[in-house]
Amino acid sequence: MKTLLFASLWLPLAAVITPAADWPHWRGPAFNGTSPATNLPVTFSPTNNVRWTAEMPGPSAATPIVSGNRVFLSTTDARERKLLALAFDRATGREVWRREIGPGFARDDRSNYASPSPVTDGRRVIFLYGNGEIAAFDFAGEKLWARNLEKDYGAWAMLWTYGASPVLVDGKVIVQVLMRDVPVQGRGRADGPNESYLLALNPANGKEVWRVIRPSEARAESLESFASPIPSHWQDRHELLVAGGDCLSGHDVATGQELWRWGTWNPTRIGHWRIVPSPVAVGDLAVIPAPKGAPVYAVKLGGNGQLPEAALAWSSSEREVSSDVSTPAYYQGRLYVLNSDRKTLARVDPATGKADWIAELDSRPKFESSPTAADGKLYFQNHAGEVFVVAAGPEFKLLHRVMMGDSGDRDTRASIAVRDGQLFIRTAGRLFCVGE
Repeated sequence: MKTLLFASLWLPLAAVITPAADWPHWRGPAFNGTSPATNLPVTFSPTNNVRWTAEMPGPSAATPIVSGNRVFLSTTDARERKLLALAFDRATGREVWRREIGPGFARDDRSNYASPSPVTDGRRVIFLYGNGEIAAFDFAGEKLWARNLEKDYGAWAMLWTYGASPVLVDGKVIVQVLMRDVPVQGRGRADGPNESYLLALNPANGKEVWRVIRPSEARAESLESFASPIPSHWQDRHELLVAGGDCLSGHDVATGQELWRWGTWNPTRIGHWRIVPSPVAVGDLAVIPAPKGAPVYAVKLGGNGQLPEAALAWSSSEREVSSDVSTPAYYQGRLYVLNSDRKTLARVDPATGKADWIAELDSRPKFESSPTAADGKLYFQNHAGEVFVVAAGPEFKLLHRVMMGDSGDRDTRASIAVRDGQLFIRTAGRLFCVGE
């Protein structure tokens, strides 16, 4: 088994971690669900150890983004059926500004247009929505630019509502749109080809930097991806990891050009294997959970073209080491894989794919948030807004579990953001700042 060179991953990624340990992307400052934040709380409740609470105008799966003294959030307005961008004062929870992005709410009963999380570079914040709206604001709330990607590039051919989050890397806003090749239930282009693509925009003005088509041999719903593109640094390669369409690919950040491709986890081309989890860069590996109870796969980085099966470092064998929705976290040399459907958490050795432990979480609701790891702990919540705090270590230890959601909550999906001794927990109806 090839030795993993974890330091080669950490040194380049450390450059993107701000001294204050902001949470600028839905998977955190290192794009792997972790933060160097310390002094994070272990025990709390809706009325205990809460610094402030903000009522939400509607549901959303978007994870809060934290930068400096601001907390940013995408949301719906359930009563007005509108899409909003919100900014809060991190110290007090005061709503600093609210901007209406446009009309719209949802196209299916499982999610809404405010599922993608915003992203920031510390000067601007970019909001993307599932109906193609994308807008950038400065921290004072002044609109810098806005576009609608469906209007500019064609309607998205997706059975479910688009939910991938954008990423800011090397001065580019990068959006991943992996969809069907033909319209579905009236969604998609009727006047031209329905082609999946990666798109890079200038964050200052929203203008296109590059756009590349990303083809696939997948069929039907398996062409749809709700994963986000994830940056990867390995040796002299600066890539974007892109999961969907039954395969994993690496792309040059500067041009969008596809450098390599591995797959498939779907050799019989099952037509309903859409993918939701995002990839995770772990040393010289790209890790991706396949859908519908299939294994987690680890692919060796550094290759070119269509990669052979020998490029596969390992695939998980235990049935519980799988994730249909949640993206794994990589923390202190271990992967933490939250099994969305079986309601288990596994601590996995990334050198072998073997589990150190697999724990049942005794939760009736599903888990569709992704675990956040920091300060020796893991934080995640289930559909009802029940938060679990687990020790990150060689033995499973549940430190705390508490219901933060309101009665009747059933679709809480946001991950938990952290910064400076604080947790930012978004349930269906509220945003909590917990801790100092």
